[in-house]
Amino acid sequence: MTLKIEIESDGGAAAGGGLPPYEQVRTQIAEQARGGTLPVGYKLPTVRGLAQELGLAANTVAKAYRALEADGVIETRGRHGTFVAAAGDAAAREASAAAQAFAERAQRLGLSETAALAAARDALRAAYGDSG
Repeated sequence: MTLKIEIESDGGAAAGGGLPPYEQVRTQIAEQARGGTLPVGYKLPTVRGLAQELGLAANTVAKAYRALEADGVIETRGRHGTFVAAAGDAAAREASAAAQAFAERAQRLGLSETAALAAARDALRAAYGDSG
């Protein structure tokens, strides 16, 4: 098992679909981590190492790593390196907290449960598209 990232600089649809390079890196690592291709505890390359391998600026990879860490997909352990975290658990906790906050806000706004569910469904469709 190894990290596989393809950067499309011409905006092609193969790997990045026109996304900025840092977002391509973030998306591909997140998908591989959540899909199990990169198991929990897998040590990722250093920022500089991955940047050199992909032909990107170190700041681009660092931005992707920061976003992944904020999402709970990876964790940095100081000098020991950066590793794939137990992303499913972190993502589930964060989604649950967001759902709870939404439910409380919808109730304060006086929405019925049906109206709140409809609003949530609309937001999910907007985020995921019709295939969600």
